[in-house]
Amino acid sequence: MAKKALLIGLVFALMLSMVTPAYCDNVFKKLGRGISNVITCPFELIAQPSRVNNSDGPTAAFTYGILQGVAMTCFRGVVGVYEIVTFPIPVPKHYGPILTNPEFFFEDMSW
Repeated sequence: MAKKALLIGLVFALMLSMVTPAYCDNVFKKLGRGISNVITCPFELIAQPSRVNNSDGPTAAFTYGILQGVAMTCFRGVVGVYEIVTFPIPVPKHYGPILTNPEFFFEDMSW
């Protein structure tokens, strides 16, 4: 019985992953975004204090920036795991990103 349920679940997941609207994100981008968020979440510990330092100064970076870095590290990691686990399901609507600013960590970096 367990093998039959597993087979039905795999077929269902495969069917969901094949149906994607042409104008939206797709299942593979959601999976990639999730993997990217899990891998890059520790970089938030460095990036957030740096951003706060640039906008509000070193004292704010040392206090608020570090707290914001820890919070964003946890948030980006949890969102990444959620997107990996739910990648065949079109939630949020049409496989859209949960984190939008930026969707990927290195997206707003200027090289």
